[in-house]
Amino acid sequence: MSKRFLAELIGTFWLVLGGCGSAVLAAVFPYDSAAANPLGLGFLGVSLAFGLTLLTAVYAIGHISGCHINPAVSFGLWAGGKFPSPGLLPYIVAQVLGGVIAGGVIMLVASGRPGFELGGSNPLATNGFGVHSPGGYGLFSALVIEVILTFIFLLVILGATHKQELDAIAGVPIGLSLTLIHLISIPVTNTSVNPARSTGVALWVGGEAIGQLWLFWLAPILGALLAGWFYRAFFQPAES
Repeated sequence: MSKRFLAELIGTFWLVLGGCGSAVLAAVFPYDSAAANPLGLGFLGVSLAFGLTLLTAVYAIGHISGCHINPAVSFGLWAGGKFPSPGLLPYIVAQVLGGVIAGGVIMLVASGRPGFELGGSNPLATNGFGVHSPGGYGLFSALVIEVILTFIFLLVILGATHKQELDAIAGVPIGLSLTLIHLISIPVTNTSVNPARSTGVALWVGGEAIGQLWLFWLAPILGALLAGWFYRAFFQPAES
């Protein structure tokens, strides 16, 4: 368990650093909002960053811990009969710690630029709804999109990993699905589908970022549990 704990911590650190770091440091560049920002990554770039960090993490630590790096994934795999109950708490603790450390590194680097401040609706790429939604979407929209997208994300994970011979390529559809999820929902919630990712940056921002954090634990875990139970009941391959 100690190796798996460390793998989950490092994997989640990499996911948050790569995904949220790209949003904070490179999504808009040059930083003058009035400029054309020709070098900025934009929504597409940030979406790809999240997908690429997950894909690379799968091949780095998948053979050690399964590369959950997301409490919702751990709950979904548990509900699908793919993960034992005693592993839930250690995995979730490792994931949250990795996310928080990554959030601190992003904060440290970002604050090295003169004029940096935790302003705007989504500082440090935090998740939110209402005034903290990039597109101004309300609570209900945020709840629906986070539940549905996490549900689909878990179906992809469960389907891509149901046979051992698929393990060599499983990271590709899983990483691409996370990219697509971000392309859909960055304007709605800044995309969570991962409570550790949300917590990792929210704790450094404080205020409303923490006040709205409950949704980004509830909705992804609910979507993941529903996917695990659904897959187990209807899609579980007979040979398993």
